Amino acid sequence: MAAPVETFFLDPDAQGTLQAQIQQMIAEAILSGRLPRGEKLPSTRKLSTHLGVSRITVTLAYTELQANDYLSSKGRSGFYVSENAPEPPSFQPRARGEDKVDWHRAIGNHFTGGSTPQKPQNWRQQKYPFIYGQADPKLFDHNAWRLCALRALGHKDHEIMMGDYYDQDDPQLIEFIARHILPRRGILARPEEILITLGAQNALWMAAQILLTQRRTAAIEDPCYYSLRDVLTQSRCHLVNIPVDRDGLPPEMLPDGTDVIFSTPSHHSPTTATMPIERRKALLARAKELDAVIVEDDYDFEMSFLKPPSPALKSLDREGRVIYVGSFSKSLFPGLRLGYMVGSEPFIREARALRSAVLRHPPGLIQRTVAYFLSLGHYDALIRRMGSAYQERREVMNQAIEETGLTIAGRGVFGGSAFWMRAPDGVDMDKLAGQLNAKGVLIEPGTPFFRGPNQPTNFYRIAYSSIPAARIPEGISLIADEITSAERSGAR
Repeated sequence: MAAPVETFFLDPDAQGTLQAQIQQMIAEAILSGRLPRGEKLPSTRKLSTHLGVSRITVTLAYTELQANDYLSSKGRSGFYVSENAPEPPSFQPRARGEDKVDWHRAIGNHFTGGSTPQKPQNWRQQKYPFIYGQADPKLFDHNAWRLCALRALGHKDHEIMMGDYYDQDDPQLIEFIARHILPRRGILARPEEILITLGAQNALWMAAQILLTQRRTAAIEDPCYYSLRDVLTQSRCHLVNIPVDRDGLPPEMLPDGTDVIFSTPSHHSPTTATMPIERRKALLARAKELDAVIVEDDYDFEMSFLKPPSPALKSLDREGRVIYVGSFSKSLFPGLRLGYMVGSEPFIREARALRSAVLRHPPGLIQRTVAYFLSLGHYDALIRRMGSAYQERREVMNQAIEETGLTIAGRGVFGGSAFWMRAPDGVDMDKLAGQLNAKGVLIEPGTPFFRGPNQPTNFYRIAYSSIPAARIPEGISLIADEITSAERSGAR
């Protein structure tokens, strides 16, 4: 196959004849390594048409390059980069020139500088990865997933998989969510009230875009999921931070004028607090007084291996005030980036239109593969397998924490995948995280979860979702030693 003709163009500021310019253009492509030895060049007819020059000009340029051993010809097959062409020298590409755009003026909205921290990409190489939100590949049924993907690629589903859903979703996936996933949370919903998203964060972003303006007020938990705070800050709405207690968000602290309430009642992020039923009812009552909407992020509910989780807040809603957000990122794998949003039809209609304008819909192949994985029972088997493994790891971690004298600030009532920890006052866990990283221990400092500027630095989160049980005690011991050393040295 010949090199794409679209990759060839003449420099409008170049000097010399057209023939010389074409020779220089091709020679530079060979010398830069863009055209390797043996690469076929576009035909003289195609290149002349593309460049808008005569065919004889291109032919003469090719012939001259052949004479200089840059090109070779193979009968009627065409011209190729010669096997004797000069080797590309090891030099830096020619600079494109100094950037003349004043980006401080040109950029109208800023999305950098938020609370969301950089997560380590090499966590698999660390011996003690107490990192939250990553999956253990040993627990996942790769063969079942592969078979589901192959089935989705089969002839039967070809038209559905290859087609454009426009603003719709895979009907099989929607049906399974409506009939099997949501009833487990006490939620009944019609297909018109369900939208597939690119994970929970995408759903939260869409909710903020639809519900909030610069004149409206959003209430969030403090501490809270840092990416949510970034999303709401970028929306430029009025933002109220509500300190949580052991039962989650206190409804009585929601101020008058609140329009949208973001909450994680089943498994608070990051403290893991579970909101009791009576407080959930009080939250719905307060939302009614405020005429506010609640966005419920029901993350990690699948990891309920100690006892069944409480019904979702959405299941108690009788006025359509709750927008429910779920995700497959924690239960399947985070790289899947697939979730769902449930709400009243007018809201979902707007969310569907917004999604269509931004990305049309999540890939059809992924949706159909997940639909098969769920409907064939692989999902439920995975949840049971993960629950069993997580329960063992939780027990090992809990014992190791007790033996080393570390302090748990929050542990999930129903299970979960992490502990919310507190070091002695003054200990800087941001600093200790770097020191632990050098020893192969990965933890998540708690500072980004709190609003600034006086965030506490002594909180941290340790997860057991991606570390084998056998390595947990030694890793916990290293954390305890580092905290003890920091206290003794006064490096706080």
